[in-house]
Amino acid sequence: MAQTGKSAAMTLDMLVEQLRQAHGDTLKAVVLYGSAASGEDVAGRSDLNVLVIADALSLHTLRTLGQTMRAWQEAGHPPVLEMRTSEWLSSADIFPMEYADILERHRVLYGVLPLDGIVVGTAELRLQVEQEAMGKLLRLRRGVMTAGTDAGRQQELLRASLSSLLVVFRGVMRLHRELPPRDAAQVIQWVSTRCGFDAAPFETVAALKRGTAMPAGATEQVLEGYVQGMSALVGYLDVFTG
Repeated sequence: MAQTGKSAAMTLDMLVEQLRQAHGDTLKAVVLYGSAASGEDVAGRSDLNVLVIADALSLHTLRTLGQTMRAWQEAGHPPVLEMRTSEWLSSADIFPMEYADILERHRVLYGVLPLDGIVVGTAELRLQVEQEAMGKLLRLRRGVMTAGTDAGRQQELLRASLSSLLVVFRGVMRLHRELPPRDAAQVIQWVSTRCGFDAAPFETVAALKRGTAMPAGATEQVLEGYVQGMSALVGYLDVFTG
């Protein structure tokens, strides 16, 4: 059974080994994707996003992995994404934004990532980018209400939202047939210029996520600019024709 000791935090190597034990011969690939796979990660601050591809996913296997997954999340990492091989090969049309990001920025930790026939369609990408931008704007507004005037909560909202917003930003670049650079600042600058909003609040949050303290008393102003920028992006995508 896949287990982890209570004395040590779960590491990436430990996770891979326990996934191999739990899935056995059905395991096809364990893949690290996102900033940690492309050298942009900040030690102790960047998410370790892991995709698992297996030929079969039985309820027994998922239950066996329960302790492993709890330990992985307790170590501060996002939940692991588990997909059957058939699901992975057939879902690029419904998750084009995520697939584009994974295909461009991933590192195979075990096995071979199946890629035959996977194509990210422009029409599907355009629809999802707009949908995700609007959804994130709505969640951001809800988070603002929950945080109230607490600067600590406001900063945590900003910090936690940036990674997923950058996925949307990279999707916007791909809609313009631009290959997104690895540097988040360059992505922010390109999208803000094209879509007509101020890059500064997003650059400040990127610095915050890297560990740079936000200037005293600046949180409210940054948050306001951040929300305004997302509103402008949604408006831009609403009329985007390609």
